[in-house]
Amino acid sequence: MTRIVIAEFMDEAAVAQLRAQHDVLYDPTLVDDGARLHREAADADALIVRNRTQVRGELLAALARCRVVGRLGVGLDNIDVAGCEARGMRVIPATGANALSVAEYVIASAMLLLRGAYASTAAVAAGQWPRHALSNGRELSGKTLGLIGFGSIGQLTAGMARALGMRVIAFDAMMDGAHPTFAESGARCVGLDALVAEADVVSLHVPLVDSTRQLFDAARIAAMKPGAVLINSSRGGIVDEAALAEALRAGRLGGAALDVFDAEPLAASPHFADCPHLLLTPHIAGVTVESNERVSSLVARKVLEALHA
Repeated sequence: MTRIVIAEFMDEAAVAQLRAQHDVLYDPTLVDDGARLHREAADADALIVRNRTQVRGELLAALARCRVVGRLGVGLDNIDVAGCEARGMRVIPATGANALSVAEYVIASAMLLLRGAYASTAAVAAGQWPRHALSNGRELSGKTLGLIGFGSIGQLTAGMARALGMRVIAFDAMMDGAHPTFAESGARCVGLDALVAEADVVSLHVPLVDSTRQLFDAARIAAMKPGAVLINSSRGGIVDEAALAEALRAGRLGGAALDVFDAEPLAASPHFADCPHLLLTPHIAGVTVESNERVSSLVARKVLEALHA
């Protein structure tokens, strides 16, 4: 019987769908046991992973009979796609299935950071009344959202932002101003430098490649509009974390939300200790109950189609 190895968490209904037709090893902790993962990979006809499993090098070499790699998400920087394809493996991401969750994360983060009033529960419960200190928050409506990368997630985020009264500008290295997506979405196409200077909220939606690594270094962060907010829900390595923390401490930025980091899981970081106006989350922007069901169901269906082809 065909064997499927699932190395990270997957919705149980999708796992059951796979088990109904094939031999399935489902162990969400398998990613943390490299030696066992390599042993199990040797007999896998299909491997399903999230973002932590590195499908390259020794693991790729161990996949002796694998025909398909399912990715429970959209980023492929943890998978040697060219190496997989050279070995006859099809790589299947869950394109579009978590876009809504990421878009909502961006809008919610922008609201939290602009308003700056939602961390007062402990103080108010303790009898304090910091009304004056928390009366300088800003509204989302009327602000400019700058989207760097204008694929499906960026476009969905643009629609939500415009519904809330924001102006939207966007830059995508693969699109020029004549691309119909801009007219359809109501977003204005601008250059990268113009976007950075104009946007009240900058949200990143690009993959980690050579051209985007450290895209937001100290110089680009310094070029942002004073008081602007930066949100990165795409990939770690795009933002210089130390430079961002320095800009927040200096009061040049109004806030930042990071869901992704240079190294994950994030170790105790001197950059971020007691850093003001900073929201950190553990790579969960695209992970909700609903998106996990959509992502898992899509990948299960596509993996079954590939195995039965």
